[in-house]
Amino acid sequence: MREPRCGVPDVENFSFYPEKPKWKNHTITYMIAKYTPDMKREDVDKSFGSALKMWSDAAPLRFIKVNHGKADIVFSFARRTHGDFFPFDGPRGVLAHAFQPGEGIGGDIHFDEDEKWTAGRPGYSLFAVAAHELGHSLGLAHSRDPAAIMYPNYRYHSSTQYSLSKDDVLGIQTLYGKPTRTVEPQPVPKKCDPNFSLDAAVMIENEIVFFKSSVFELISSHVDAAYDIPAKGVAYIFNGRVMGSLQSITYHAGSIYEYGFSSRVRQVDAAVHVSEYGKTVFFIGEVYYRYDERRRRMDPGFPRLIQTDWPGIPRRVDAAFKLHGSIFLFSGAKSYQYDFKRNKVVNIIAANSWLGC
Repeated sequence: MREPRCGVPDVENFSFYPEKPKWKNHTITYMIAKYTPDMKREDVDKSFGSALKMWSDAAPLRFIKVNHGKADIVFSFARRTHGDFFPFDGPRGVLAHAFQPGEGIGGDIHFDEDEKWTAGRPGYSLFAVAAHELGHSLGLAHSRDPAAIMYPNYRYHSSTQYSLSKDDVLGIQTLYGKPTRTVEPQPVPKKCDPNFSLDAAVMIENEIVFFKSSVFELISSHVDAAYDIPAKGVAYIFNGRVMGSLQSITYHAGSIYEYGFSSRVRQVDAAVHVSEYGKTVFFIGEVYYRYDERRRRMDPGFPRLIQTDWPGIPRRVDAAFKLHGSIFLFSGAKSYQYDFKRNKVVNIIAANSWLGC
């Protein structure tokens, strides 16, 4: 008990909290509320990501990082008394503690900032401790199996050596079941059908990505709209009221209301960023909005009618992206090349012409 350890009390082999609390939704959001100065932010992100993946590989769980609003699991670093009635004890001793699944503080994980956190040695491996504490956040109590990650005492393992024991796997699968590896086949639309239309389009790393229904492997849901900001290397994806960002093929979720849309707006039909002006245009129904990316706010005087300000473009826009000096807008089965500097349509082709039809 004098060894560095977790602050959650001991129990037996893989076991659970009273009444077996667990997350009802198997898609679990998490947030890093406060980082440690001991490590680079990207190393903290990587440590938590590796620990989360270890549990999601063993059970049908999906973890999504959010940067705003509420999250199921909140990671933070603190010293001594920190507002949860379980003060830390300074260097060594208790390294971290976590709370069982539930509302409010439920699922949250706190790390003692008086420890030296590292991506390896010397100090304490953030990955190793986070992997253990996540077990508590998911509903597992301590195990008496010395080989288990849920064993209370700290043991260093590199990320390549660290893995769940049979005891850990049996515990998490008793709560959530076995991981589902099979994906229901999605009907792939016939791209050369004359009535083929697109849901969204975006430039990602100098390639045009088109979205139709759920035919995009990275995001297993419908995509309403997307736009990219090349200077940031970020693509933003919209699904109903949810907005996510893709950076280095990492997905982060948020809300469309972060842009300042009213609660009446339920989804975005199309979006395109015009880097020359630092503006992003959102098409919603028969109107469009203009957002200033530098000031992070909507321009005044919007929304405005599409047909009034975009001559030659139909009332509704399904998808849009910018390439060189033109904006390409898709409506139904047609693609419109729009010269935004001259404010006119300069070419119209079939939407699926972009797909080699």
